[in-house]
Amino acid sequence: MANIKSAKKRIRNSEAKRDRNRYQHKSTRTAIKDLRTAKSKKEAEALLPKVTQMVDKLAKKNMIHDNKACNLKSKLTNDVAKL
Repeated sequence: MANIKSAKKRIRNSEAKRDRNRYQHKSTRTAIKDLRTAKSKKEAEALLPKVTQMVDKLAKKNMIHDNKACNLKSKLTNDVAKL
């Protein structure tokens, strides 16, 4: 356990950031799953911009790699186009 005041603060901050990152990452994965299981093309087209924005945010914060974000967006766009 940390004894120094700044180290204790660093632990608190890192735990808060970890929780926030886990929430954002999990909610993005859930949104991707919802988009892939969308029944109608209209519903999928409505979800696509929101999901794309969420994936871009993850890439911007280095939670996922930029190339992974691009691949995800490309695959999702193709899935929506095939509906």
